[in-house]
Amino acid sequence: MHSDYIVFVDESGDHSLTSIDPAYPVFVLSFCIFERSCYIDNLTPAVRRLKFETFGHDMVVLHEADIVRNKGAFAPFGPAERTAFMTKLGALIEACDFTLIAVVIDKAKHKAKYSQPTHPYHLSLQFGLERLHSFLKSKNVPNDAVTHIVCEARGKKEDDDLELAFRRVCDGDNRAGKNFPFNIVIADKKTNSEGLQLADLTARPIGLSVVRPGQQNQAFDVLKTKLFTGRGGFTIHGNGLKIFP
Repeated sequence: MHSDYIVFVDESGDHSLTSIDPAYPVFVLSFCIFERSCYIDNLTPAVRRLKFETFGHDMVVLHEADIVRNKGAFAPFGPAERTAFMTKLGALIEACDFTLIAVVIDKAKHKAKYSQPTHPYHLSLQFGLERLHSFLKSKNVPNDAVTHIVCEARGKKEDDDLELAFRRVCDGDNRAGKNFPFNIVIADKKTNSEGLQLADLTARPIGLSVVRPGQQNQAFDVLKTKLFTGRGGFTIHGNGLKIFP
């Protein structure tokens, strides 16, 4: 039995604790949670429509780094075209009904605080899955309904380590001490998945909101309205936005 939800996960920043970029010293893991019906009926056709209107086909993969740096399919964009595209993309994301859970690891503080700091990806995965479990409980998803979590492939060793960390958390090594009915799906980087592309677009603006809180961040202004506010609906902090340590 499958749950009514599907989750897409992507990252921003690298997980290295030996080489930390002082301009972006964080690792971000973003979980985009959709009702399956909304994903199928709303997000997927909306993204494809935008691609067809812009490029004439839907083979372009929306990578945040390519858009910001005018690379790949976005290289021919002039200032007006880029502004128009970003406006349409922002409106699409704002109109889409989904929930965000983001974990931000401050790598420098994490390294300084612990003599044997946990791998940032695996730690943020645990924090994210714990909050995802809380979100699904708030939606009364049955305990025997499996929720699929799609992560982007990063290489065989990294993928094997990720799956091992995922299974460990789901087998009870979590703050609730319970088994989580989650299934991991590791998707090839070439997969033209609308959900993974949306997760990619969300991660860095969230990281920048933590690293440079006073800087204008229009993307985060939209995304913060999507952050999970906890089972009581009170606050995003510690729920939809977990900053550690």
